[in-house]
Amino acid sequence: MTEPSTQRLVLASASPRRVDLLRQIGVIPDAVDPADIDESPLPRELPPRHAARLAAAKAQAVAARHPGAWVLAADTVVAAGRRILPKAESEPQARACLGLLSGRRHRVYGGVALVAPASDGQPGRTLERVVRTDVAFKALAAEEVESYVASGEWHGKAGGYAIQGRAAAYVRWIGGSYSNVVGLPLFEVAGLLRGSGFRLP
Repeated sequence: MTEPSTQRLVLASASPRRVDLLRQIGVIPDAVDPADIDESPLPRELPPRHAARLAAAKAQAVAARHPGAWVLAADTVVAAGRRILPKAESEPQARACLGLLSGRRHRVYGGVALVAPASDGQPGRTLERVVRTDVAFKALAAEEVESYVASGEWHGKAGGYAIQGRAAAYVRWIGGSYSNVVGLPLFEVAGLLRGSGFRLP
């Protein structure tokens, strides 16, 4: 097993939210190295499988560049039924997402993958989890949608919203991990790190 003094953790994500979340549990990545992969859903791919597949693909792609390190990757998928909502990149996309979420429950799936370093001649293991959080939005008035779109907070966010921002005013109920909706399920991440031999603070 890698000695604790040589522990090195690489976060395979460009998300500053995930860096902040890790710091919340006392974990500071030694490097941030985003994976550049195609995140398009496969035909008939269900949301939890999509989240798991992308997280694993990101972790494995980045692990190849960092031998000897733990590599952590994640993907967040917002789903309305079986429909995977996009990471909103335009105002029409953001409005469409908010329209689907208004007045109903949806699910947020967080895929997490951790590639551990090789040990004793054995290849590094890939540990994976998928976490589901249920979220219910209030019925949104047209002016609320327009105000949120004008804020720009939705840009690049799965499902077109950020629960840690202004959208918190629209969430009337949440069941499950809050940090999962923000971008990283911390309880499960801590468990994966411990289970792989990484010493937490």
